Amino acid sequence: MATKVSRIARLRLQRQRIVGGKFESPAQVVSWLGAMQAQDYAAALWAIGLRTRDATLAQVEQAIAERRIVRTWPMRGTLHFLAAEDVRWMSALMAPRVIANNKSRLQREFDLDDAVLARCRKVLVKALRDGQRLTRSDAYAKLEEAGISTAKQRGIHITGRLAQEGLLCLGPRADKQPTFVLLDEWIPDSRTMPREQALAELARRYFHSHGPATVQDFAWWSGLTVKDVQLAIELAAADLAQEVIDGRLYLHSGEESESEEDVAGDPHLLPSFDEYLVAYKDRSEAVEARFSQRVIGINGLFNASLVIDGRIVGTWKRNIDKAGLTVELSPFRVLLRKEQKSLDEAARRYGDFIGLPVQLKLLEKQH
Repeated sequence: MATKVSRIARLRLQRQRIVGGKFESPAQVVSWLGAMQAQDYAAALWAIGLRTRDATLAQVEQAIAERRIVRTWPMRGTLHFLAAEDVRWMSALMAPRVIANNKSRLQREFDLDDAVLARCRKVLVKALRDGQRLTRSDAYAKLEEAGISTAKQRGIHITGRLAQEGLLCLGPRADKQPTFVLLDEWIPDSRTMPREQALAELARRYFHSHGPATVQDFAWWSGLTVKDVQLAIELAAADLAQEVIDGRLYLHSGEESESEEDVAGDPHLLPSFDEYLVAYKDRSEAVEARFSQRVIGINGLFNASLVIDGRIVGTWKRNIDKAGLTVELSPFRVLLRKEQKSLDEAARRYGDFIGLPVQLKLLEKQH
């Protein structure tokens, strides 16, 4: 049975633009949310498309090719999409802590000390300068030719580290494979800003687009220290509203653009690792504890989810073959007739984004 949408869920759906007014371009989506987790490339494209008016997959990939959005490693040691103008200041603010935390592990487990990393930089700068692009396998081959092993995940740690430093980022795809480029050549005009200004801007961006959220949520999302989080909120305080909900302090923009009726009952097919779930330390507002393992799984792998009334009520998978696109839905409860009818529209929208005819396959309710 459908339930009343909680105030927190309603505001998050609105502010994340899952419901209500959509943005006109992929770059606007990414800039608004600040950073969007993107290790699952296809899922991340849909996360952007879900929030963009009449978006297509080709439109989002065009924004990458036009250097309006960039896929790189700015925070939490994980791939994210950033707006091009935000790459340098966000990476400079958040990546150093990831680098510092991982330094001893890279030396201990992968024998990647400062001397080896310096050799890696030299090899890849030479291979990528003057606008060259390399797929992951080609980048690894260049390193191997220079006597630098990339075996046993060593290669991914090398490229990730050099991206965190601001040397590399991911460029457009080549034959469905991501390519590495030199950040300074790919995005020569990205903004920089003083540290305190960057802290304030990050807090403002997060709480405006993800709120209501707690201090702990922001700390989880950003990966910043508690001291930096507290300073960031203090610096942005004039632009943030505070509200106690169910005995907990939440921060948000203070704006409410839609009524509850605009979101109640509408189903949404969220991709894996969507910001609606991954951007919060406490996800209980969206996921009941009994369903948490089905949604988040083990090892922090967030499954694609069905949201109704702000709650995760199922998971879904896509299958693409010669006949087109099939969305296989595994609900956690019996869906109402009106919900099933609305699901056809949600699936059609995803099919339009992919550019394929879509069939919705409803599997039996999971117990």
